[in-house]
Amino acid sequence: MSSPIAAAVQMTSTDDINNNLATAQRLVRQAAARNASLVVLPELFTVLGSPEVVTAGAQSVPGPASQMLAGLALELQITLVGGSLAERREGHQRLSNSSLLFGPTGEQLGCYRKIHLFDINLPDRVSFCESSFVEPGQDIVVSDTPAGRIGQATCYDLRFPELFRALVERGAEIIVVPSAFTQTTGRDHWEVLLRARAIENQVFIIAANQFGHHSPDLCSYGHSMIIDPWGTVLSSAEDGETVITAELDFDQQQEIRTTLPALQHRRDLH
Repeated sequence: MSSPIAAAVQMTSTDDINNNLATAQRLVRQAAARNASLVVLPELFTVLGSPEVVTAGAQSVPGPASQMLAGLALELQITLVGGSLAERREGHQRLSNSSLLFGPTGEQLGCYRKIHLFDINLPDRVSFCESSFVEPGQDIVVSDTPAGRIGQATCYDLRFPELFRALVERGAEIIVVPSAFTQTTGRDHWEVLLRARAIENQVFIIAANQFGHHSPDLCSYGHSMIIDPWGTVLSSAEDGETVITAELDFDQQQEIRTTLPALQHRRDLH
């Protein structure tokens, strides 16, 4: 099997949509220049800040951001996961946190709308209520792409292993996790959760995280990672705006799944 090079883009999105889009384009091009055929942007790469900021920056699909992503995938001949964007949908009062997947032809191959929404209140540390302005998605999304069979999740979904198992049951070889995982929880939970999801599902995990301050009250942890099905961290980002890459060895994945066939040993406990 082929061993594509995957890339995770780490950036600091703010309320400046034009700057965010320009930064995303520049970093995706940088990833492609490093021979990445699969590139993943972080969550809400188009606009990030308070609920009011995100709501004001929401776009329809198709719209400027989705058209930019499609054009970039076509131009660079890559499979591109457009992190996620705040999607405004006709007939819906709340937004969707939507992750769009494009193939090298510029065709949209998948759209995953975040299922688990981040509502948290840690006094004097972090407070955020995503469900106040975002509607939860309902569909589990796995898509065939030139880079492999990709399952989609977003940020807070990482804490719900049943979603990742459902993606693998639908044939996912790679699971992408665009995120804006907070500094407060990221220090203790980010790497542990990512590696656990990779190990228990014997999949590659590509986690593109936001980094730094998006507003005075919102700060992301960074440390974007690419992890193999054994749980080995193949690449991890330093602080700041950056691109990380790693080769995805599907032969190794098949060997792991064959010699340690845990996925076949699962019992139905319902």
